[in-house]
Order: sequence, then C-alpha cells, then structure tokens
Amino acid sequence: MTSPQKREQLAQKIDTWVNDITSKGGGDDEILEGMNDYMAPFKKIMDAAAPGELDALTLKYEGFYRFANLLERLAEAIADGSIDVPGKPKRRKPKGNGFGN
Repeated sequence: MTSPQKREQLAQKIDTWVNDITSKGGGDDEILEGMNDYMAPFKKIMDAAAPGELDALTLKYEGFYRFANLLERLAEAIADGSIDVPGKPKRRKPKGNGFGN
C-alpha cells in the first residue's frame, strides 16, 4: 500500500505531465497517446486512496483532474457502446421496453 505522501507525489507526477502537454498546446489526443506510462501510478492512487482523497487530489491538481476525467469519459463511452473495443462483443440496444415488447 502506498502512503498518502507517495500518492500525492504520484498525483503531482501525473499533473506535471498533463500540464506540460497542455502548455505546449496539446489536448486530450496527446494525453491519450502517452497515457499508458501513467496508468500504473494512477491505479496505485485509486486502489489505496482513502475516502475523499481522490476528490481532494483532483481539486488540488488540475492536470490530475483532467487525466482522471478523461479516463472516466472513456470508461463511460466504452460501457455505453459509443466506443468499440476490439474483441469485445458489441452491445445491442434492447428494442421496445426491454421486456420483449
């Protein structure tokens, strides 16, 4: 388990990286392209964060918030079928009321 101080350092690392991209005019596409290197630190934070800690880090670090928000939007788009995932069966939307009608 990581300490609160270590989780804050990891959040700062992600924040600095995202802010570097945006300061050079980059956006979500550039963040997505390099995101893989920061997924393990982000997961460490998520897995060990105390209640409210993740929210506090996103309020404190704008770049960290942007990273987390981008992941959240991607997860929602995958879940609702807006983004196809190779090898994953496509979700079919139910017809009618969803009960065979």
